[in-house]
Amino acid sequence: MALETWLIKVKTAISNKFDVVVKSSAPHPKPKRKCSSVGVLAFEIAGLMSKLLHLWQSLSDKNMIRLRNDSISLEGVRKIISNDEAFLLGLACAEMVENLRLLAKSVSRISKRCDDPNLQCFGQLFEEFANSGRDPHGLVLSWKEMETKIKKMDRYVTVTATLYREMDELSVMESALRKVANINNEHDSTKEQKIVDLQQKIFWQKQEVKYMKDRSLWNRSFDTVTSVLARSIFTILARTKLVFGIGQQQYHPSSLPRSLSASATVYPSDQNPSTPYHFVSGPLNSAKTEENKESAMAADDDDSGFFESNSKILKPPPTTLGAAALAIHYANLIIVMEKMIKSPQLVGVDARDDLYSMLPSSVRSSLRARLKGVGFSASDPVLAGEWREALGRILGWLSPLAHNMIKWQSERSFEQQNLVPKTNVLLLQTLYFANKEKTEAAITELLVGLNYIWRFEREMTAKALFECNNLNGLLNLQSSS
Repeated sequence: MALETWLIKVKTAISNKFDVVVKSSAPHPKPKRKCSSVGVLAFEIAGLMSKLLHLWQSLSDKNMIRLRNDSISLEGVRKIISNDEAFLLGLACAEMVENLRLLAKSVSRISKRCDDPNLQCFGQLFEEFANSGRDPHGLVLSWKEMETKIKKMDRYVTVTATLYREMDELSVMESALRKVANINNEHDSTKEQKIVDLQQKIFWQKQEVKYMKDRSLWNRSFDTVTSVLARSIFTILARTKLVFGIGQQQYHPSSLPRSLSASATVYPSDQNPSTPYHFVSGPLNSAKTEENKESAMAADDDDSGFFESNSKILKPPPTTLGAAALAIHYANLIIVMEKMIKSPQLVGVDARDDLYSMLPSSVRSSLRARLKGVGFSASDPVLAGEWREALGRILGWLSPLAHNMIKWQSERSFEQQNLVPKTNVLLLQTLYFANKEKTEAAITELLVGLNYIWRFEREMTAKALFECNNLNGLLNLQSSS
C-alpha cells in the first residue's frame, strides 16, 4: 500500500513537470497592439485637410482658366510686376507647390506616429516623388478616387468642426456648474435645483461629444488619417505638375513655355489613356518650342531638388518691394490714400501730416521734386476734375494689388494659419513682386493729385464760408436799417 502511494506521487510529480515544460515551450500569442487615435490632434489635422481641399479646388478647370485669363491679366500685374505670361504662371505654380510642401512637412511630422512603416517614411517618399516622379507604392489616385477622398475629407472637416463647438459648449456648461457650486448667498433648494439642471445638461452634452468623437477624426488612427493626407498630397502634386506642364517633360516651374493655350485643355479622363494620372484637365502649355527644350535642359543641369528650385523662384528680385520689405507698408499707404481721395473734404491737417510721415525718403524726395513750382492756388474746377479722373484710373489698377497684399498677409498670420483660406489670392496678384521704382512713381502721382484736390476742396469750403458770412452780414445790415 505504501509502495502504491509512493508510485502515485512520483507519477503525479512527473506529469506536473511535463505540463510545465509543455506550457513554457508553447509560443505565446503576442497581444495585438491597439492603434492609438489622434485625439486632440484632430483639430490640427482637420486644418490640414481644409487646406488640401482648398488647394485641390484651386487646381480645378474653372480656376485654372480664371488664372490664365484673369489673374495674370490684371492691369496692375502687367504694369508694375511683369507682362511675361510664362514668368507669371511660374510664380503661380511655385506658390502652390510651396504651400503643398509646407502641408507635407506637417503631415510628415504626424506620420512618425504611424504603425505602417511606409507611412512613417512619407517625407522621404514624397521628396523622391517630387524629384523623380517615382511612385513605387501607388499613392497617386485617379481623378474619381481623388474626388471620393475629397468628399471624405470634407465630411471629416465638417464633423470635426462640429465636435469643436460641442466641446466648447461642454466647457462652458462645466464652468457654469463650478460657478453655481461656489455661490453661497442663494437658497439651498434653488441652488440644488440649478446644479441638478446643469448636471443633467452636462450629461447629455457629454453623450453628444462622445458621439461626435466617434464620427469625427478624433477616434481615427494615425495610420488612417495619414493615409488619406499622404495620398491626397501625392495626387495634388501630380495634378499641379500636369496642369502647369511640368509632369511629363520634367520642366521646373521657371521653365514654363511662353506659348500657352487660351484655356486648360479639357477632356474626359477615360478618353485619354496616355495621361499618367487620369485627370480631367491637360497642361496649360500646348507647344514644345525650342525655347522650352533649352529651359528644360537647363533645369535638368540643376542639381538641386524640385522644392529647392521652386523656392528660388519665389525669392523676389532686388528691384521689387518684396526684396525691400516694403510690400505691406506700401499696401497700407495706398489704402489710406484711396480713402482720402474718395473723401478729400474730410481730410484734416493732422491726417495729412500722418500720411506724409508714412512716406519713405525716396517717395518724399520725388514728391518734393514734383511739387516744385506748383502755385499755392488750387481753384480750377476743371483741373480738379481731371485730377480726380487720373487718380481714379491709377487706383483702378493699383488698389486691387494693395488690398490683395493685405488679404494674402492676413490669411497667413499666426492667428489664421489653421483656418481655411477665404480667397484664392496669389502672391503674384499682390505688391510683393511689384517693381519698386514703378510703384513709387504711381504713389507719387497719387500724392500730387491728392495734394491738389485736397487744397481745392479747402479753398472751395473757405470760399463758401466767406460768401456765407458776407451774406449774413448784409442781411444783418438790412435788418438793422
